[in-house]
Amino acid sequence: MKLKDIMSKDVKYVESKDNIINAAKIMKDLNVGCVPVCEKERPIGILTDRDIIVRNIAEGRNINNVNVEDTMSNRVVYGTPDMDVHEAAVLMSKYQIRRLPVVEKGKIVGMVSIGDLAVQNNLVDDAGQALYNISQQIPANYLN
Repeated sequence: MKLKDIMSKDVKYVESKDNIINAAKIMKDLNVGCVPVCEKERPIGILTDRDIIVRNIAEGRNINNVNVEDTMSNRVVYGTPDMDVHEAAVLMSKYQIRRLPVVEKGKIVGMVSIGDLAVQNNLVDDAGQALYNISQQIPANYLN
């Protein structure tokens, strides 16, 4: 099975100069925990609800004045539509990520979550192993 078979295709993204409040509203409207950060549909980072909390709220920053680029994770790990789902699970596990942007010809075309893997009967073990590895503690500076 390929990522194109299980990915969410209607992906909303934000741009680096957008305010994090707008990004949070998109997450709320879509009921998701992250949103890709793109420049002309090319992924340059990812912004999670946790990024907003830990890097802003917990630091006492005035979020009215914070752009996405000041908060996002710059590391972009992504898959391709033709990537095998088992390979994607290994990638997510290795980099301890719960959501994987899917990119084709430099443009974002989808998103896959650990939950997308978990609902596929033949991927339950991969998803479980990936989730176990994702849940392991990583160094604080690993994603920056």
